Amino acid sequence: MRILHLHSTDNSRAAGGVLVMTRLHEELKRAGLDSRILCGTKTSGAADVSQIRRNVPLEGALRRVTAQVGLNDIHAVSAFGVPDAPEFQAADVLHIHGPHPNFFSYLALPKLTQRKPTIFTLHDMWALTGHCAVSYDCERWRTGCGKCPYPDATPAVRRDATALDWRLKRWSYARSQFHVTAPSRWLAERARQSMLGHLPVHYLPHGLDMAVYEPLDKAECRRILQLPADKLVLMFAAVRLNQRSKGGDLLIKALQLLPERLRRRMVLLLLGENAQELACATDIPVVGLGYIGNDHIKAIAYSAADLYVSPTRAEAFGLTLLESMACGTPLVTFNVGGVTETVRPGETGYLARPEDPEDLCAGITALLDDDTARLRAGERCRAIAVAEYSLELQVQRYLELYQQVAA
Repeated sequence: MRILHLHSTDNSRAAGGVLVMTRLHEELKRAGLDSRILCGTKTSGAADVSQIRRNVPLEGALRRVTAQVGLNDIHAVSAFGVPDAPEFQAADVLHIHGPHPNFFSYLALPKLTQRKPTIFTLHDMWALTGHCAVSYDCERWRTGCGKCPYPDATPAVRRDATALDWRLKRWSYARSQFHVTAPSRWLAERARQSMLGHLPVHYLPHGLDMAVYEPLDKAECRRILQLPADKLVLMFAAVRLNQRSKGGDLLIKALQLLPERLRRRMVLLLLGENAQELACATDIPVVGLGYIGNDHIKAIAYSAADLYVSPTRAEAFGLTLLESMACGTPLVTFNVGGVTETVRPGETGYLARPEDPEDLCAGITALLDDDTARLRAGERCRAIAVAEYSLELQVQRYLELYQQVAA
């Protein structure tokens, strides 16, 4: 079977959705499938990755107009040429991965999905809304956007055309036929309640290579990363640590509320860009590793930590939480979105009340103070990750769906 993945880029540094796609792509190849990637911007030299032929001058001119009126994606008319690509013509199944930002016009979906059996994987809320990937507490995506309370939410709009964008997406989906997949039950249920509700929606969680993400010797991992052996290590990771949806400001407030006895014994381990902003806002020693793309190095970092904290405001799944779980490191996060399916209170970690730094602080304190509970939670993390979220399971689930839609 020949699978063609469609995404904005093959650069995993762009977003977690790209990382999910590339991991699935590589595992499908190991399983003997002909898996290829067609993307808006190619950054690798891989022979099985191709770039969409784009009319850059035309799209640039259109974007200058559409951006002014508040529409982000419909200028990307090169999407209408995807059926002419040899990779598309040879594929048995087209697998679209959250096609934003600004490389794919969703108005092309009817043309693509009428020509190939198609799966559309949601990595966030964008496909359900009038512009945003993170809707926070806004529920207008259910019945029709407009008067947007978060125009600056990623991807931001210059003016509020969210009512029109929402209607255009609904028009396109009504003329398309594809299967929707979501990595969390939370997101799958929202898809069923949205303008995608007339289409088949499947819950297919992300997976990890459990032979790479596994508990490693903590002392050795700390030696490698030059972390103190006698300190409590609290870890936080995101591509951009200062992104509002990731909640770095909430983490700072929670850290400032920690008891002094813990603050004296603690080191904050950060993976991602803009670590300096967090380091300047707290008197806790910070070790910033920057962006890490290598899975083996990330596994060393998770294994070196005593506790992983995600102060997220909105999350469809929480890939870093799963990576931490697989390495046997317990979790503290807010009770939002899809993270509630991996972070199980009393088992794998602590769920704090949303937007409540005091409760986040309470969760961090409780697990750092109780070595026995933390160790038990770490063991449970690993067991659940292996049983429910392995890469082999993800591939098996997608193979069954590929065969279903191809038939």
